[in-house]
Amino acid sequence: MEKLLDVGRLVLTDLTKAFGNSFTLGPLSLTLTKGVTCLVGPNGAGKSTLFRIAAKVDRPTSGSITLENDGRSARLGYLPQEPLLPPSATCEDFLHYVAWLQRIGRHQRAAAISSALAAVGLADRRSSRIRELSGGMRRRLGIAHAIVHDPALILLDEPTVGLDPAQRISLRNTIGTVGQDRIVLVSTHLVEDVRGLADRVIILNQGRAIYDGNIPDLEKLATAEAPGDTDLERAIASLMEGQQ
Repeated sequence: MEKLLDVGRLVLTDLTKAFGNSFTLGPLSLTLTKGVTCLVGPNGAGKSTLFRIAAKVDRPTSGSITLENDGRSARLGYLPQEPLLPPSATCEDFLHYVAWLQRIGRHQRAAAISSALAAVGLADRRSSRIRELSGGMRRRLGIAHAIVHDPALILLDEPTVGLDPAQRISLRNTIGTVGQDRIVLVSTHLVEDVRGLADRVIILNQGRAIYDGNIPDLEKLATAEAPGDTDLERAIASLMEGQQ
């Protein structure tokens, strides 16, 4: 898979999504660049809503979200929280179908599939049926599905949910490798994922961005009375409690 030299940036400008009088996401004005950004927040904070808008599944109520780059096709890859993978298909056949959907040329598909499987550590499982894979392997196959068409932007919604500690570490390593030359947005509520993944952290609460920065600066916001075993946990809790 050819490396992306300049993936550009994802720009959110006064983005909102209203759900009647019950909840409004935004307004959000953010710019995401190459690397892994972790989107953190409690259930109902607006994380999945933002992902669905970024993936073009939903439209914003107002404002805009634009993937700007250097002229390459502004493609995106999206792994939803509960991906549907065909259990009887092999990894290779599944990715062949995804590559066809993404309009990868017939003569380029084999190389794209091999590269995606290698990137997620599944090169030796290309002929395995999806039902034979462990939970961690299925998550990695989901990431392969999201990158097979060489997108500039990758959206991973709660990718480590339901995995055991060893599987989470393996998947975090995979995401970190993928994020070296792409814009990767990862939604999570697991503090260990933030610690192991994030170049940048954005915290959402009640539809608003209440923090945008790096981990060291975030840890400085911890208060002694906040719940948690680490400065990172206490900082996130402090910010959340301040928004109640």
